[in-house]
Amino acid sequence: MAAGPVRLWVRTEPFLVGALPAPPPARLAPYYLRKTAAYARARAEQGCFPRLRWPSWRHIACGKLQLSSDIAWLYFELFRGLLGPAPPLRLRWAEAAAACASAEELERERSKARARAGSPERAPGARPDSLSLPALQLSVDTLQFLLFLYVQQLHNVSLRRSLLGDEWPSPRTKAPSLPGKAAGGNKNWNDQEHLAFVQSHLLDMLELLLEPEQLSASSHSSCSSLVSFEAVCALSFLLEGTVSNSGTVLPLHELALRQPCHGHNGYSKVTRAFSLPKLESWLRSSLSPNPLGMTVCLKAGKKLAWAQQVEGTTRSAKIACSARVVPEVSPMVIMSHVYRQTLAKSSDTLVGAHIRIHRCNESFIYLLSPLRSVTIEKCRNSTFVLGPVETSVHVQSCDNIKVIVVCHRLSLSSTSGCTFHTLTPTQPLILSGNQAVSFAPFHTHYPMLEDHMAQVGLATLPNYWDSPMLVCRDSGDMSVFRLLPPSDFYTFVIPFKMEGDTTETPGGLPQEYQEVLSQREQKVQVWQRMVKEAGLSRHQRKQLQAVVENKFYEWLVQTGNRQQLDSLVPPATGSKQAAG
Repeated sequence: MAAGPVRLWVRTEPFLVGALPAPPPARLAPYYLRKTAAYARARAEQGCFPRLRWPSWRHIACGKLQLSSDIAWLYFELFRGLLGPAPPLRLRWAEAAAACASAEELERERSKARARAGSPERAPGARPDSLSLPALQLSVDTLQFLLFLYVQQLHNVSLRRSLLGDEWPSPRTKAPSLPGKAAGGNKNWNDQEHLAFVQSHLLDMLELLLEPEQLSASSHSSCSSLVSFEAVCALSFLLEGTVSNSGTVLPLHELALRQPCHGHNGYSKVTRAFSLPKLESWLRSSLSPNPLGMTVCLKAGKKLAWAQQVEGTTRSAKIACSARVVPEVSPMVIMSHVYRQTLAKSSDTLVGAHIRIHRCNESFIYLLSPLRSVTIEKCRNSTFVLGPVETSVHVQSCDNIKVIVVCHRLSLSSTSGCTFHTLTPTQPLILSGNQAVSFAPFHTHYPMLEDHMAQVGLATLPNYWDSPMLVCRDSGDMSVFRLLPPSDFYTFVIPFKMEGDTTETPGGLPQEYQEVLSQREQKVQVWQRMVKEAGLSRHQRKQLQAVVENKFYEWLVQTGNRQQLDSLVPPATGSKQAAG
């Protein structure tokens, strides 16, 4: 059967940003998700359907699925962070959360019912920027949230065992956090994996969205089952497409309502529903590789020009950016095999982009723009200074790197000897395989930093840089991480000129770290006063200066900072940030 002129593909963000890079709890197996769907529909009046409020999800997750409250909140908040709310509402929620004096008070704030009679809800399939003020209440679209939970199976070793089950998990059994080891490779960035996942589990996901009576009919004869329009709207969370390669990207539900497609997807204007077998067949025949995904970026992405780059030092470096064909779709920037270089960029090219930094070694990389997400993989002995990241920073399989960032969420797996200077409103997630992780407060600034933070909806409070969450079973040893001792703490200076108003670290530093800096400053002042009062001759001053410069040079070599200083020598065209 011909699919018609519609071309569909799997959206990148639900997998790239939404799929937590760790195997999900067994309690989130498809069998239990179907039970959750039926339970939520049956309790619509209790805040479970069509929107699922946080207290209702907490009751299901903790009381029925036997998840911990921390894990329940993790998935709920992760989904909300993926779809919105818009930056102004993020800042409002941050203000409300920062005003809470205790965990109990914060939980009461989360559980408040703020819905107002007649308050507009987000339209099905609408983009995050259409959220209205009442979205400050903690609720999510139930059907989309169920699909989001299903997508977590991307990192499951096997779906076959997750199909087994009888009733709700027994409360007598221990409910671990997120079991298992991190999946090999990076499925979050692999658009071919995303397509294969949807193709393999399309029918399961459609049945997850069916109404109870339709699900019962589906188990006997799928020919008589109908998929509601609201369910197809929810599926727009995962699928989008275009008509005859027009270039205009539309959500699935808008494409499905086009008159030429009705004969293929079984839509009836009378029932406002789709025939399950026809809809499944139409979706399968219309699905194709993502024209906006990483594969296309690697094959056809344009090479980026960098403001600061030492030419000729590494021929194998690959830096590409996908074309911004559709304004609503975030571009992708992929950096690979950067070796012994200092790279810096602040430009519109990076704004709202998904960044992948792969196999970089002994380098200093500055990306000073508001970003959508960042993944750092298999890098060694490098420093990454990032602009504010709207969703998540994930660090995987890295050794001895330093990451300096303001971000909504930080997660790490299989890292060793890495240090993270962060300002974040969520607990950093320590997944599996990490060793000798150090957390420290965010300790730098650049002139546009606070403006960029406002763009992505990040505030200085709350800040949970020092309260990481051990998520995976094999990361339960608290000795896997430490808070950087104040004695080892130094501020970081970003050595580039930019326009802007930020002149100090947003939010300041914790008192114990600020005291150490003040003590060091006092020692410098004492030293300067001693030299001034020593009455040295001109020759003696020159000798002292030579000794100090030699010691400083030795320190630069020992710490590896000489490489960075050498690479910061501006090219002939100047040293200001490029705008391209």
